[in-house]
Amino acid sequence: MPLLREVPRDVLKRRPEPDRWSAHEHACHLAEVQPMFFERLELMLREDHPTIRPYLPEREHDADALLRVDLEEALGRYVDDRARLVERLERLSEADWARTAAHPEYSRYSVFILFRHAAMHDMLHAYRIEELLLKPDWSAAGD
Repeated sequence: MPLLREVPRDVLKRRPEPDRWSAHEHACHLAEVQPMFFERLELMLREDHPTIRPYLPEREHDADALLRVDLEEALGRYVDDRARLVERLERLSEADWARTAAHPEYSRYSVFILFRHAAMHDMLHAYRIEELLLKPDWSAAGD
């Protein structure tokens, strides 16, 4: 993730507020959720209209868990898992993309929506990383 490489090392793990993630945490989170995409996909392909359990990071992990993740290892996992996921998605049929599930947070949910969300999820966290990179009161740290 070239964007992450722009973040100064002394800012990488700095949180903008105690309850908001650092750039390091946003990047590690992207790697941590990849297995969930595989699990949801396989569940939706295997079962007719299964129920998806919402993922709430704040309930799944302690507040500092992502700070303890090795960033380089996480980025490697992200790249490898995403390549495998794209390869898997390329093999889906039109009927596979239309398969549905019940998700308590959404009025409808399908394989297509799952992966549209995955793409937007990546962009949301990339945007959060860029916000931290460009935070004016931190700019002196990177100069």
